[in-house]
Amino acid sequence: AAGDRGVDARTDVYSLAAVLYEMLAGEPPYTGATTQAMLVKRLTEPVPGVRSVRPTVPEGVDQAIRKALAPVPADRFGSAADFARALADGPGTRAAGGGAPAHGVSETVVAPSSGAPGRPPIAALALILGLLIGAGALFAWRRTHRDASPDATGRRIAVLPFQNLGDSSTAYFADGITDAVRGKLAALPGVQVIASSSANEYKGTHKNLSEVGRELDSDYLLIARVRWAKTADGSSRVEVSPELVDVTPGHPPTTKWQQPFEAAITDVFKVQGEIAGQVASALDVALGAGQREALAERPTRNLAAYDAYLKAEATGGLVTATAQTLRPAIALYSQAVGIDSTFVEAWSRLSRANGLYYLNVVPSPESDSGARRAAERAVALAPESPAAHYAMAGYYLTVQVNNARALSQAQAGLHAAPNNADLLIIAALAEQGLGQWDSSVTYLQRAAVLDPRSVTTQRRLAHGLLRLRRLPEAEAAADRALALAPANLDAIEAKVMVRLANGDLDGARAALRASQGVVDPTTLTTFVANYWDLYWVLDDAQQELVLRQPRSVFDGDEGTWGIVLAQTAEVRGDRARARALADTARAGLARTLEGAPNDPQRTMILALALAYAGRKPEALETAQRAEKLMEIVDDDYTEPYLHHVMARIYILAGERDKAVDLLEKLLARPYFLTPAWLRIDPSFAPLKGDPRFDKLVAVGR
Repeated sequence: AAGDRGVDARTDVYSLAAVLYEMLAGEPPYTGATTQAMLVKRLTEPVPGVRSVRPTVPEGVDQAIRKALAPVPADRFGSAADFARALADGPGTRAAGGGAPAHGVSETVVAPSSGAPGRPPIAALALILGLLIGAGALFAWRRTHRDASPDATGRRIAVLPFQNLGDSSTAYFADGITDAVRGKLAALPGVQVIASSSANEYKGTHKNLSEVGRELDSDYLLIARVRWAKTADGSSRVEVSPELVDVTPGHPPTTKWQQPFEAAITDVFKVQGEIAGQVASALDVALGAGQREALAERPTRNLAAYDAYLKAEATGGLVTATAQTLRPAIALYSQAVGIDSTFVEAWSRLSRANGLYYLNVVPSPESDSGARRAAERAVALAPESPAAHYAMAGYYLTVQVNNARALSQAQAGLHAAPNNADLLIIAALAEQGLGQWDSSVTYLQRAAVLDPRSVTTQRRLAHGLLRLRRLPEAEAAADRALALAPANLDAIEAKVMVRLANGDLDGARAALRASQGVVDPTTLTTFVANYWDLYWVLDDAQQELVLRQPRSVFDGDEGTWGIVLAQTAEVRGDRARARALADTARAGLARTLEGAPNDPQRTMILALALAYAGRKPEALETAQRAEKLMEIVDDDYTEPYLHHVMARIYILAGERDKAVDLLEKLLARPYFLTPAWLRIDPSFAPLKGDPRFDKLVAVGR
């Protein structure tokens, strides 16, 4: 903080308080035209109170922030932990049994404690502090990475969901206009448009525009009201009232441009183009002839096809990707292209819907061919279209698992639309499959700037950085994900894994305990015990909880249920129970593999079950078969994990040299295992005393 003579814990407290103030108030604690003006305010004026700007903030939180913002360091809290405790204990703080708010810290929530009245448990304090630090890290990271982005620009705009003023049955139409205008703006040079997945969180929001702009790290917000109504003569008209609002930090929101539009429904595409063009003009974006033509371009000339397309979008099939939402989406997209066979965007969406159905529901030949034909049709109609390349890239990634082709298509789309977050994500995932983790992280960082509210992007970034063993950055990314969604299981586990990579088992368990107030204990423990096989990180009570779970908790999957419980029983020293459970897992996995005999991951897990069951020759033979299947798939995301499991199988089978051979290779490539991890993981305890293993784990982290 400016003016402090020394930098210590109290300086960090000030920085955290400043971030928290801005998150709650929508503006920094001190504002001014220049840095000098802000410094004068800080040194001469009383510390501002958040409640003067936002009265709903609890009094205790307001008092804690004021103390943390004290201009004299000696008047502040001595540590961030003291600050967190004051936030929890202060007068007027609302106690509740639930977790923290889903997005950031908007109020202090304290879980009931079995200890002294009014004192939150240590886990609750850790959660409060973690969310505070994570939210602050998220805010700071966005600012620094925005400027560092290769596509950085001073004009960042978020198109918020347009408000529907007509009948509720026409809400999908307002959403469609929102997406259309957003898409046209995103295609313009010199403008960064926040991705729909982040902007759409603010549908019907009651937050003030300054707060929304800050959370989305945007300079401008485009808001609008839409009415689609029939006239007395039976025709339809559309009215759109857009407003471009400047939400640059440091001053109140101001209207940059506003203009109502009214037209016959047949001119809706013209209205969309005019809105985008007027916004570009207000932002001083120079448009060439090509850009003006693109703004005026119609996605289809058939309103019935467009209506079917918008209704397909409203199903949410491409977002939730469930059988219940994808089936109607596929039917409606098919109806749209049936009416207009030149509708590129509808062909692209139809391909993605079929691809997601193949991936998440049933990997059938019909959904495979449906995804491929629709993508090929989109590319044939519009070879330069980012939407067409997105469809083709998605098909290669999710259906064909051909990472090289997926990357090629994604890059072709990015050439035309470098600020397309969806294409950046597909490129990142394809690079991971190809083992190019540095490139993947770069793509994810760019996507995170464009999609600032995406917890999925942040936790993927955390995992990518973990694979590269850039552990401080990985934990920071996990904290940013948790600041957005404290109950996100992948983000929680990412933080746990970073601490394991540092050799900090106590810290990993502390991260799990800190999440117990926001996640159901059974859900948390079974997830951690299953994914990435972290059953050994759970404490005694958590392991007992896992061992009490029925098959139904694992969706009735006997193979998964059996192997998770078998490993948990084994690490607790219950060898007889582990063998029995492993044999149950073996039978369940064998039945599953009858329908998918070339699945390398399930085959390797079958080998692990055989090893735990004491059937060592069969285990080794099955592991070798899984390794051969890996060569066919060629997926660098999964391959290291399967070799990790294979090393454990070798240990269980007494083949220690082969286990060390694999571990040497894993430590030499991008993966989350580190020497420090190997030192604390009980799976590798039998190797201790082996000269090669001891040398391997003695090196650094």
